[in-house]
Amino acid sequence: MKEHKEAEAKTKSEASNPMQEPNPDAAGIDLSPTEIWVAVPPQRAQNAVRKFGAFTKDLNAIVQWLLESGVHTVAMEATGVYWIPLYQLLEEAKLQICLVNARHVKNVPGRKSDVRDCQWLQYLHSVGLLLGSFRPAQAICATRSIWRYRQQLLSTAGQYIQHVQAALDQMNIKLHYVIDDLSGLTGRAIIEAILGGQRDPVQLARLRDKRIQAAESTIAQALAGDWRKEHLFVLQRAWESHQQIQQQIQHCDKELLEYTRELEAATQVIKPAKTMRLKAQLLGAQPESSPKAKSHARGARKPARINPRAPGKRSWNASLE
Repeated sequence: MKEHKEAEAKTKSEASNPMQEPNPDAAGIDLSPTEIWVAVPPQRAQNAVRKFGAFTKDLNAIVQWLLESGVHTVAMEATGVYWIPLYQLLEEAKLQICLVNARHVKNVPGRKSDVRDCQWLQYLHSVGLLLGSFRPAQAICATRSIWRYRQQLLSTAGQYIQHVQAALDQMNIKLHYVIDDLSGLTGRAIIEAILGGQRDPVQLARLRDKRIQAAESTIAQALAGDWRKEHLFVLQRAWESHQQIQQQIQHCDKELLEYTRELEAATQVIKPAKTMRLKAQLLGAQPESSPKAKSHARGARKPARINPRAPGKRSWNASLE
């Protein structure tokens, strides 16, 4: 009983002592859109926790202070997108960055109430309790940013097409019900002619492309409607916005093509090594005999089967006796 109490008291005393940091060169950064808190190891600076602004000069000051403090690795939470400028500056300064998930940090137990977020990140990172998220190379990040913007443009272009369809519906123009795509050759030609002042359904139907399945007479019937001024105004504004977005998408495609060429130039394709098969004699193994020889050898070693019912021969039970 006495030994158990002594062991328990020793455990409590060890728990009260601060844990020795296995990585003394770790720092923690807590970011927000307007201010940034940075914590370095206490022995590296007189004021180990500092507050910085979020302007570019403040980001450069953070990088300079970390380098002067002898920090080699930094932990920072990935919330929003305002961490990206500081991440890029830290990456250019050759600092190792551990980009952690805020939910993962929140689930780590043991935090005290009087410890700031940056101090808690610095401690967890120093003892190796944080898992960094994957971030690809800069060339891939640049390509991904343009691609995501292009996807947003496609979504916005679809919304403007819906505005065009709503304006046509209110004028009882059923063009988008007889052709599949208003942004195709036939749809663009007819809508631009409508915006140019053409109202004759027969003349508009003659702009039909030969590949359209609907007949010219059907398209002419669908283009007979009530040409209200307010709906034509909405139609023109929505169509012009859609065409502008299409131009932006083309600019994104050209830029993505340039990035693709850079990625292809930086990619090294490693050819697979040629497979070589050595003979069994070179490996010191005995050559295998042919299957026929094996079967013949096995047949020679196989004992003859004795029929217990055959006359003049002893049964298996008699032989065993």
